[in-house]
Amino acid sequence: MLTGKRAVRPRAIAEAAAARRRPDAPVDDAGRVMVIAADHTARGMLGAGRRPHAMVDRADLLDRLCLALSQPGVTGVLGTPDVIEDLLLLDALDGIAVFGSMNRGGLQGAAWEIDDRFTAYDAAAIEAMGYEGGKMLVRIDLEDPATAATVEACARAVSDLAQRELVAMVEPFMARRVDGRVRNDLTTEAAVRASVIAAGLGTTSAHTWLKVPVVEDMERVVGATTLPTVLLGGEVADDQDATFAAWQRALEAPGAIGLVVGRSLLYPPDDDVAAAVSAAVGLLPGKLPA
Repeated sequence: MLTGKRAVRPRAIAEAAAARRRPDAPVDDAGRVMVIAADHTARGMLGAGRRPHAMVDRADLLDRLCLALSQPGVTGVLGTPDVIEDLLLLDALDGIAVFGSMNRGGLQGAAWEIDDRFTAYDAAAIEAMGYEGGKMLVRIDLEDPATAATVEACARAVSDLAQRELVAMVEPFMARRVDGRVRNDLTTEAAVRASVIAAGLGTTSAHTWLKVPVVEDMERVVGATTLPTVLLGGEVADDQDATFAAWQRALEAPGAIGLVVGRSLLYPPDDDVAAAVSAAVGLLPGKLPA
């Protein structure tokens, strides 16, 4: 159905976006966020946990996404145009905040990986489609000159989104190459440093959220700025209970408003997507003071 509609009526995508019922805000009534992430494939990332080709089957991925997005407490989705538009055609995004993934050009394993080009959404397209914000990845390798171009491009994107009063969700990491491959530094010190650099990007931080990894001392990471902070889920772990416990501890940090999780909820070890999403929603903090 999706392939046929794309071939015969490509305008159906814009029509579905125009007809979509938007949420009142990118957070729920209690100021919380539970976003399902699905932008991995555009960067050539196809695996999830022990399944190296988990995301190759698009129909299966869409089934899992629709199930996850239908669970009570889920507030949003994050994806590239191909995935978001499939979900629009499936009428799965009513009342769901949509965050367009912007820079996917730093393909996993590529020699130029740190030079993370903006190859998907831009701020103008996000506004035109009626979405709630955009997300960008900024990996900072102090030994790779290509970092400068990525940081500059992310700063422009933050400014462009803010000008339109749209959320700029910035995912920062300190990174370095190990045996030729880019590795993110997941120490507390590195997470703090990446967060404060990301917080200063753009002409205003009024609409900036930070999307950070769960590390050892999350109170220090979240406390390094006053920006709303969401926690990323990371890779699928064999011990799901331990992962949820780590998320719960991290969400206790003031300023942590929710979760942005993809593979850990879409491909849980027991394959029970609904139960995994429900459990994650149950971890969210209470109402934040205005």
